[in-house]
Amino acid sequence: MDTPKKVMLSGIQPSGDLHLGNYLGAIKNWVERTEQFDNYYFMADMHTITVRQVPADLRRRTLEQLAQYIACGLDPEKNTLFIQSHVPAHAQLGWVLNCYTMFGELSRMTQFKDKSARNADNINGGLFTYPSLMAADILLYQPDYVPVGEDQKQHVELTRNVAQRFNHVYGDVFKIPEPYIPKAGARIMCLTNPENKMSKSNPDGCVFLMEKPEDIMRKFKRAVTDCDTERCVRYDREAKPGVSNLMQIYSAVTGKSLEEIEREFEGKGYGAFKPAVGEAVVETLRPIREEATRILSDKAYLEQVYRAGAEKASYIAGKTLRKVYKKVGFVAP
Repeated sequence: MDTPKKVMLSGIQPSGDLHLGNYLGAIKNWVERTEQFDNYYFMADMHTITVRQVPADLRRRTLEQLAQYIACGLDPEKNTLFIQSHVPAHAQLGWVLNCYTMFGELSRMTQFKDKSARNADNINGGLFTYPSLMAADILLYQPDYVPVGEDQKQHVELTRNVAQRFNHVYGDVFKIPEPYIPKAGARIMCLTNPENKMSKSNPDGCVFLMEKPEDIMRKFKRAVTDCDTERCVRYDREAKPGVSNLMQIYSAVTGKSLEEIEREFEGKGYGAFKPAVGEAVVETLRPIREEATRILSDKAYLEQVYRAGAEKASYIAGKTLRKVYKKVGFVAP
């Protein structure tokens, strides 16, 4: 008898175009774990509207993100790919968990503080309570692991706290998930400011998956290196953050070790190194861009994928929701 696979779940907001950091830090790792886990990956469109969106852009980006997931290698036959808003159980469990999440816990969330500062004219209730919805996103599928970057670990810890609180009252309802943090490639930094993570909020320092090769090359040629006198390609996150970031990117797309990269560019300087990194990234992203473009032209296929994904996700999520509703005392329909 086969042992059931461990369950893994993650999602990315379609609030902007997917970029190299999303791919190297998350999606590439998801693809590599396809056979190892029972995977659920979704477009977190409900989280996106805590900040005002242009509706047509949100719809376009959601479908583009799904196409890019597939183009990156996430086979919908082996991974459950779905759109968050297509599974009503997310909002339904989100409300229940709101009632088991403490005000003080939500007040301490780093992302709430950051987003409130950036959107001072729209500090809405959803922005404050979205960690409860995120907990629902996770707990509905009873996952063993949630792959996150260090910056999202706080949300998984809150999810664990809420699940343990609920279980303490009602018994063994939720599996307590563990954060799954990859050891390599988890943090790809901004090309113009290597002290910060690569982010769509800084388009000059961000490489997008669907970007034209000439635009990618221009960004790498302009990438910040370091104001040192030796101008050598050497990995040192403290003394040489710019070059170290480029080395990490080059390593992630070529599979070469940092030591091999240092030897490859010994005596060549930054003038040869930056275009080489750019070219390696262009060739890595070329097939993704071409395949995503092809998939987007086949609307019937894309619709079939997200409907099948939502159907499977709804079946699993519905089992958890019915159990929760019974525990809290709701009358069965």
